[in-house]
Amino acid sequence: MEQSGAGEFAYRKVYRYLEALIDQAPRSGPCRLPSLRELARRLRVSLATVQSAYSLLEEEGRVQCLPRSGYYVQGAAKDAAAAMPLQAPLPAQPMLERTLLSHERRLARQRTHNGAPWDAPGSARLRNAVAERYTRSSNRYWRAEDVQLAPDVQALLETLLAALAVQGGTVVVHSPCCWQVLRALARAGMRVLEVPLDTCGNPDLRALAWLLDSEPVCMLVMPSCLGMPQGRLVSPHYQQQLGQMLGQHSVWVLENDLDSEHCYSGPPNMRLRDWVDPRWLLVMGAFDAAVGSEAPYAYLLGHDAGLAKAFAERAFRLAPLRLQALAHMLGKGEIETQLVRLRTDLQKRMQCLARELQLQFGQRVALETPEGGRTLWVRFRQPLPWADIAASLAGSALHAMPGEQFSLQGRYQQCLAMAWLGDHPGELQQAVERLAQVLELRCGRPAGVTP
Repeated sequence: MEQSGAGEFAYRKVYRYLEALIDQAPRSGPCRLPSLRELARRLRVSLATVQSAYSLLEEEGRVQCLPRSGYYVQGAAKDAAAAMPLQAPLPAQPMLERTLLSHERRLARQRTHNGAPWDAPGSARLRNAVAERYTRSSNRYWRAEDVQLAPDVQALLETLLAALAVQGGTVVVHSPCCWQVLRALARAGMRVLEVPLDTCGNPDLRALAWLLDSEPVCMLVMPSCLGMPQGRLVSPHYQQQLGQMLGQHSVWVLENDLDSEHCYSGPPNMRLRDWVDPRWLLVMGAFDAAVGSEAPYAYLLGHDAGLAKAFAERAFRLAPLRLQALAHMLGKGEIETQLVRLRTDLQKRMQCLARELQLQFGQRVALETPEGGRTLWVRFRQPLPWADIAASLAGSALHAMPGEQFSLQGRYQQCLAMAWLGDHPGELQQAVERLAQVLELRCGRPAGVTP
């Protein structure tokens, strides 16, 4: 594999290699890219590293993953205006990624010295570390066998739905909903019903009760404590009411814990899981929110005995040394230390972005300062020209995601989920000014103003 500058992470090298393949791809007809295993063998890197590179390209809209077929060049990806990511990227975390890779190299040296197999210990140690992290008391505890690992959220949800034999069934989600979850449910052929938010920002309990009574709902997907993309904390009183309601229904509850670590004041003591019958409870999380794209693995906690069998049959090939390195970082508190810094950084970025948007648009947009997360939910007063917005922000550190991608029913066309990854206020001001110019030119009036 071609060498690159010192200190460049492995997934970035794979990313640049795939960029070259995409640039050479024919402009007509489908173009299939190498599989994960094929590319890992060719470039002599781990499957997780290849997955990270592909995930980044998929977020940028440059490749498309087709189930049971593989990755293909996305035809629209050659248009620079379509290069905005589908997910808000995180600020660079080089210190934690360097720590992860340092642990991995140390473990590799030990492996060479001892000559012992590492596949099983890597998975077992990480599962045990996750179980310990989620255990709260002698009444609310998890064991290593209750934890299942997957290469990413998509693979985790596919395996989970198959294990519970609910594929093609009816699932209820809060709206707007995490795009990763929505995409995975749609690919599995699920019938997705969306519950809108009430005036307090929580999923409407009356609407939810009506759906549970009138529809054949097999699963409910709700945030653990932080509703995204708005970044609102869910109140414990609401969670208690929801738990009491669910106690009257035999329905799986999938707690979305993907973003909880991004609560600016730290995750609250009470979560949705504290009010739900453990027999029906499932908890989904991932490591990339804390560690970065070098750790794309997702995990699931659940007491159902069939889950372990289903995940074992899928036989995911996860990099054992990286799993052990993650387990070591969890056990030593290195990830938690980094999360404290990350939360502070995310909050400052959101405050800076909100201030700049208010200066530019005033009362012509509605935005609420988030209590966590990496995006600012901004509501305009008219549907937005997404292609023009993407083109105006391309190449800048200001990222925007169209609101309708957080709904399968075409909602939120007047909303953007925005994130700022830059370090210079002047660059942010210029990017916001370009956004305002696009809206003014398209609408023929000041941005955000209704006729």
